[in-house]
Amino acid sequence: MSGAVCPACGVPVVPGYVRCPKCHAPLPSVRFRRPGNTIDPGGTAVPGSTSRSSMILVLLAGIAGVAIVAYLGLRGGTKTKPAVRQEVESGSSVSPAVALETTAEITPAGSAAAAAPNPGALASKLEGTLRKQRLWSTVEVVGDHADVRSGSCNDPAMLAALATAATSFKAAGLTKLRCLEQSGHVVLARDL
Repeated sequence: MSGAVCPACGVPVVPGYVRCPKCHAPLPSVRFRRPGNTIDPGGTAVPGSTSRSSMILVLLAGIAGVAIVAYLGLRGGTKTKPAVRQEVESGSSVSPAVALETTAEITPAGSAAAAAPNPGALASKLEGTLRKQRLWSTVEVVGDHADVRSGSCNDPAMLAALATAATSFKAAGLTKLRCLEQSGHVVLARDL
C-alpha cells in the first residue's frame, strides 16, 4: 500500500484525504495530487463555510416573500361601495336593513313581486329549521311548488314545521308543498 503518514499524529493515510481521519489535521495536498488532476480530492471532511451567493439568494427570496404578503394584505382597501350603501353611510333616511334588502334584489316599484318573499331563501330557511330539529331533509323549489325530501315526513315535528312554512311559501307565490320520501314516493301533498 503506497500511502502517506499524517505529519501531526503519524497515522498512515490513503492518498486523496485532505485531512487526517484521526486528528483532522490538514494534510499536505501537494504530495497527494497527481499531475493533471484538477478535481479536489475528496475525504470525510465537510467544508464548514457556506457560499456568499447562496446566502444572498436566500435573503432576496425572503425579502420578495415579505413584499408579496404585504402587497396582498394591503391591496383590499380600495374597493368601491355599492351606491345604496353609500347613501346609508352618508346620512340618508334609509335604514341599513332596508338598504341591504334593496341591494339583494332590485324590483320595479309598485309591482306585486316586490312584496313577495324569495322562494329559494324560504326553502333554505326551512331546511335550516328542519336540520336544527334533526329532521334531515332537503328542500328545493321546483316551478310553482316546494319539495321536501325526507325520511321523516310523518313525524309530528315535520308536520308542524311544514304547516308553519306553508304560509310563507304561499306568500312567495307557490301553489303546492309536498313531502317526499328519498325514493320519490309522495307522502304528503298540500295545496297552498
